Amino acid sequence: MKEITLTVPKLAAIAGTRAALGAGIALLVGDHLEPHQRRSLGLTLLMVGVVSTIPLVAEVFGKALGTSESDAR
Repeated sequence: MKEITLTVPKLAAIAGTRAALGAGIALLVGDHLEPHQRRSLGLTLLMVGVVSTIPLVAEVFGKALGTSESDAR
């Protein structure tokens, strides 16, 4: 098993994307807002969570596979 070292800012970014994703899902299934508002806000947060996770996952898995930015150039 490979060990991956993450910086505190990188870990915070990962946690933030998970929070946005979770909040988006919660708003989609909750009933505290008008249905139209809840759906719009929920989908926005869900997409922010998904889109911001993609580069983080690629970087983490890239490190786990032994690749780095210098290898890609």
